[in-house]
Amino acid sequence: MIKVNHLSKSFESFKALDDISLNVKKGSIYGLVGPNGVGKTTLIKHLTGVYKQDKGEILIKDNSVYENNDVKRVLAYIPDDLYFYPHYSIKKMAEFYKKTYTTWNGDRYEKLKEVFNIDENKKINKLSKGMKKQVAFWLCISYMPEVMILDEPMDGLDPVVRKQVWNLLVQDVAERQMTVLVSSHNIRELEDLCDHIGIMHQGKLLLEKELDDLKSNIYKLQVAFKDEFPKEVFKGVEILKKEKRGNVFILILKGNKEETIKNIKKYHPLIFDVLSLTLEEIFIYEMGGVGYEIEEIVL
Repeated sequence: MIKVNHLSKSFESFKALDDISLNVKKGSIYGLVGPNGVGKTTLIKHLTGVYKQDKGEILIKDNSVYENNDVKRVLAYIPDDLYFYPHYSIKKMAEFYKKTYTTWNGDRYEKLKEVFNIDENKKINKLSKGMKKQVAFWLCISYMPEVMILDEPMDGLDPVVRKQVWNLLVQDVAERQMTVLVSSHNIRELEDLCDHIGIMHQGKLLLEKELDDLKSNIYKLQVAFKDEFPKEVFKGVEILKKEKRGNVFILILKGNKEETIKNIKKYHPLIFDVLSLTLEEIFIYEMGGVGYEIEEIVL
């Protein structure tokens, strides 16, 4: 649904994006993560046709995005900093959307009025940031986009509303095969929602994987042996962290999980547990490999 091929963008001497390629499948939720300043928002502004690339191509439904109104009509974009026409009420903004998008669904708008419970006659610019975000979702969901691109979309929303909004989006993904790309600092939240994860670093895409594959590649083991620790058991596996607690070793490993487990069992360990890692922990260890070292982390 979304394809980016060898995308590069510079602002004067600063290279914001460097040969990025990614693929977002139809009907999936793709999480884009990375430290501040690595180019996530710049990438998103290319995906939405705000910026024109220096090199490469950006395709949605196999069509170029930049200055393509047909593509933009099936696309919804909710940035961190929202903009609405000055002095427009929610109702007047809805009328504008109705004229702009042929897929506008009036019945859906009316149903969502009960969900968000905000007076549609209020001027949007008079609302709080959190309420403006709710209005943005209300309007965008009402015209039933095929693709939704979100940049820090849940900032300012309380936990109940966040869950409510995500439920609405997941429902559209399941029922209409809507495609979602979301950039967020809330990695824990993305873990419950995303099928795929892309990690950015210094204008590049460090890795792109299905979430399940990502979790199978970096893992945590708790193991103890009767005799000396057999180092050869971890041949071909990268040890990201090793800690000893009495006779028990806690290890964070990167490599083939199934092969490692098979090798360890050959040495008949006294204690052996495979412990789960959160997406946030995986992110920390992936970034640690490119210079974002964490001295202490509670595991």
